[in-house]
Amino acid sequence: MKTVMKVNSPGILPNQIQWLESATPQQLAATLATRIADQLRSALAIRPKASLAVSGGRTPKAMLKQLSLQSLDWHRVDITLADERWVPEEDSASNATLVRAWLMQGNAAQATFYPIFTGERSAAEGQQHCQEKLTSMHWPLDVLVLGMGNDGHTASLFPLCPSLHDALSTRDICIATCAPVDPTDRMTLSANTLKLAQHTHLHIEGGEKCQVLAQAIDLKEPLQMPIYTFLQQPITIHWCP
Repeated sequence: MKTVMKVNSPGILPNQIQWLESATPQQLAATLATRIADQLRSALAIRPKASLAVSGGRTPKAMLKQLSLQSLDWHRVDITLADERWVPEEDSASNATLVRAWLMQGNAAQATFYPIFTGERSAAEGQQHCQEKLTSMHWPLDVLVLGMGNDGHTASLFPLCPSLHDALSTRDICIATCAPVDPTDRMTLSANTLKLAQHTHLHIEGGEKCQVLAQAIDLKEPLQMPIYTFLQQPITIHWCP
């Protein structure tokens, strides 16, 4: 498998950003899954537990499947979501349902999963309950996998949403927020929680995402393009055409 660095990347990248390009989505999925597994193994070599947060959507499915096949001490790994739509797992929009179907299988079935939907009527009502549940995990995160929308959002940190300023500044583990599309009610790990991850990966595909990254780097405004807050620190971007 061939991986090329800094080819077709969005202009000149800051030094803290590593650009890894794969020829196909399948190669990207395998490369990223292997990297995550290696980083979890390294964490487990020096402490009893390790932790991983992943993102939902269509893009990560193949990667999550590849990750589920990796051989490591999964029973010592805590897994959660970077964000969640405030819907029960019976709803097809649930990120937890996606994680259970694609990651919590095979070898990875032994991991401990911490969903962040807690059943209250709204994310705001469930925020304290979610915070309490997540404190049982190993923190800070050892590995974080983010995605990115064409508007520059990541996790459920959406441009100019009413709670974005608080989500970017709070020291709480998680915070209720809202999206401009249904289902609008969301729970997200706070920017501070996400930024403390030991290893951060951004998984994106397609030329349009390169343009979004270039715009975020030029704009330098996290309230308008929240992904920028994570481009100011070490991050590995995994991309394929």
